[in-house]
Amino acid sequence: QVQLVESGGDLVQPGGSLRLSCEMSEFLLNYYTIGWFRQAPGKEREGVSGISSSDSSTYYRDSVKGRFTISRDNAKRTVFLQMNSLKPEDTAVYYCAAGFGDYHWVIQDEYDYWGQGTQVTVSS
Repeated sequence: QVQLVESGGDLVQPGGSLRLSCEMSEFLLNYYTIGWFRQAPGKEREGVSGISSSDSSTYYRDSVKGRFTISRDNAKRTVFLQMNSLKPEDTAVYYCAAGFGDYHWVIQDEYDYWGQGTQVTVSS
C-alpha cells in the first residue's frame, strides 16, 4: 500500500498565509511527479502546482504565480505548498497526488495516487 497524507489546512483571513504538507514514501518522492490540486464547492478539481522528481521543475497555475511556492524536503519525505497573500477564491479542499515520471502537472488522469485532502478556507 502507498499512502499520501496532506495536512496544514485551516481558516485564515484574506492576505494571510498557510503551508500545506504532503508526506509520502521515498519511492514516490524519488520517482513520481508530486502535484497539488484543489476543488471548491460546486467546481471541478483543478491543478494548482507540481514538482518533478528528476530535476525539480515546477508548475504553477497562473492565478497563484507569485503567491504560492512548491518545494520538497527529502529528509522529511515531504512536499510543501507555501501559500501567501491568500484570497477568498483560494478556498477549496486541497489534494496531494503522485504520478509516475515527470511533467504531469495538471493532467489529473496521469496521477496514480491521491491523498484524502485538507480544507483551506479564506474568509474575513
